[in-house]
Amino acid sequence: QVQLEESGGGLVQAGGSLRLSCAASGSLLSFKTVGWYRQALGKQRELVAIITPDLPTKYADSVKDRFTVSRDNAKNMMYLQMNNLKPEDTAVYYCAAEKGWFINTRSTWGQGTQVTVSS
Repeated sequence: QVQLEESGGGLVQAGGSLRLSCAASGSLLSFKTVGWYRQALGKQRELVAIITPDLPTKYADSVKDRFTVSRDNAKNMMYLQMNNLKPEDTAVYYCAAEKGWFINTRSTWGQGTQVTVSS
């Protein structure tokens, strides 16, 4: 079974940038839909960005024009480039992959990486 592992989180000042990576232990090609979610302390997990074949990449309104999601099937990697970070972006970030169209609780999830943005 393919596993996902995030990296690249850390502490950054507001206005700074981070690039999160998500490595798949097997072929990412076996997954149709991939994406990033985040969960802030005391809040529900929310969608950040998602890539679905033949559909426009979807971003949460709060991260549009600041975050960019990408996948590299040849390297079995996903990325989340985060620019102009804000304190409200502080959360644990998770990558996820799904063989179907919709990511859900039974999809493949990473363990998460903490992103902390200081003001």
